[in-house]
Amino acid sequence: MRIVLLFGLLSIVLAGCQEPSSDAVAQPDGAQLYAQHCAACHGDNGGGGVGVPLNLAVFQYGVSDEFLKLTIQHGRPGRVMPAFPKLSETEVDALVMHLRSWAPGKPVIPANGHIDGNPQRGKALYAQHCASCHGNQGEGGEGTGVTFSRPRDLPIIAPALNNDGFLIAATDQLIKAAVVNGREGTPMPSFRERGLSDTQINDIVSYVRSFENQPDPNPVGNTDNEPLTIAHDSPYSVEETVKALERAAVGINFRIIRTQTLEDGLFPEQEQNPDQIIVYFCNFDLVNKALAIDPRVGLFLPCRVTVVEQDDGVKVMSINPKRLAYLFNNAELNRLCDEMVKTYSNIIEEATF
Repeated sequence: MRIVLLFGLLSIVLAGCQEPSSDAVAQPDGAQLYAQHCAACHGDNGGGGVGVPLNLAVFQYGVSDEFLKLTIQHGRPGRVMPAFPKLSETEVDALVMHLRSWAPGKPVIPANGHIDGNPQRGKALYAQHCASCHGNQGEGGEGTGVTFSRPRDLPIIAPALNNDGFLIAATDQLIKAAVVNGREGTPMPSFRERGLSDTQINDIVSYVRSFENQPDPNPVGNTDNEPLTIAHDSPYSVEETVKALERAAVGINFRIIRTQTLEDGLFPEQEQNPDQIIVYFCNFDLVNKALAIDPRVGLFLPCRVTVVEQDDGVKVMSINPKRLAYLFNNAELNRLCDEMVKTYSNIIEEATF
């Protein structure tokens, strides 16, 4: 009964990680919406954290309300920023108004006109002037836009220019304005000041826009066919299975963090079921790699495997890391979790062989 309860609680936690629905209201409160949907990543006052800072004047004055609105609605697929399609138009407008309260000056509102340039010439100019920060194929700076676990000498990591969400939100003129003016206080310089002509800048913009016609190099995918858990039957007792798990983890350079009952902290010690055990283990190289990709991975690290005795025998199971990672809209993290799934499976299979 208790294990059913525990897995029920876990399901509630997982459901809470997903984008909650939001009903339209007559006068939505932008500050409240920001606290509910944005503050966990972008900071209570827009100073950044897992997500980029939003209160930088140089950013606010360089983008339009429409850019902010479309970014909220479409996000950045495959990177950290999720889409919020369930927010109503009035709620999104209220959020944008709240963001603007941090930089009350007048934003630069680029025109919406199409820019004619030569994308082939732009490709060569991009390789010379842009690729070192934005990636050879416009994939952005290393990682997925997360700065929380990285050195913060600069407030942002170069964004992905080949991202569908960016290309939907950014007009040609907005991209050109960023290239012309740069972003003071960030790695993005003014290329007008660096001597590029208007024609050369138009060519770069045309090349960036051409990313729309290329396959998504960083798809998030989905977990429709992914099981919630990785599970095996064990032919051994709970105690023997736990010992075998510990040996298997140590055998591939993982360190045992602790072994405890599944109900530890939920019930008094004398009431805890000794036939429901959870084993925590860790490879610190893997942890550092995972945290560098996305600090939120700490929600399901260190690795853990649960051993329970039921009426039909001893079961060994773990939450599938790919199911958890998918909630974070982070394609790079998904790839790392492929490795984690193999590790979990190898440990469980060795322990139950």
